[in-house]
Amino acid sequence: MDREKILSTADHTLLLQTATWEEIKEICDDGMKYHTASVCIPPCYVRDAKKYVKDQLKICTVIGFPNGNMTTAVKVFETEDAILNGADEIDMVINIGALKAKDYEYVQGEIEQIKEVCGGRILKVIIETCLLTEEEKIKMCEIVTNAGADYIKTSTGFSTSGATFEDVTLFAKHVGQDVKIKAAGGISSLEDGEKFIELGASRLGTSKIVKIIKGEEIKTDY
Repeated sequence: MDREKILSTADHTLLLQTATWEEIKEICDDGMKYHTASVCIPPCYVRDAKKYVKDQLKICTVIGFPNGNMTTAVKVFETEDAILNGADEIDMVINIGALKAKDYEYVQGEIEQIKEVCGGRILKVIIETCLLTEEEKIKMCEIVTNAGADYIKTSTGFSTSGATFEDVTLFAKHVGQDVKIKAAGGISSLEDGEKFIELGASRLGTSKIVKIIKGEEIKTDY
């Protein structure tokens, strides 16, 4: 698989608490240069990033991040605000406690409400697989499908671990035909990225793949 294919699936990501506008501009520049699927950035930078990239790059942001246990009303407002500021795609975190309490109606209803305010924009649902049992992961495949979201996403990258090959394989077996898969968290090589795509991921949430390619390009200049 060539690099362009892998890059075209990447949501080039910078969500660290310490992220500055200068760093956000740098990943936007990288996203435009390497033709990534989007850049995934904190909500506070969406407006400026959208003005900066114009129509050259999709801007993705996160909702209820990273813990997911805000009220639904807060998440809906966050989503509306992000869209008003120019977000093209939304990655939301589920209420994990509600899932573990088997309050499936709450979890699905929240996703449905956020999808509604997204309009036609892509909604990716982060379920934080490292905190879930296999049964809960399978249940979330069902809920995400029934809620009409566009993607199920493995991880925030801020918990105990990130994407695994096993979880993407599990998703591929259990999501509905209209739901795509985003692997995120800990993807640190082109080989891993390629493997996730082969297993069924359509997007990769990663901060490292572009850095790897930039580093290799620098080496070839000497």
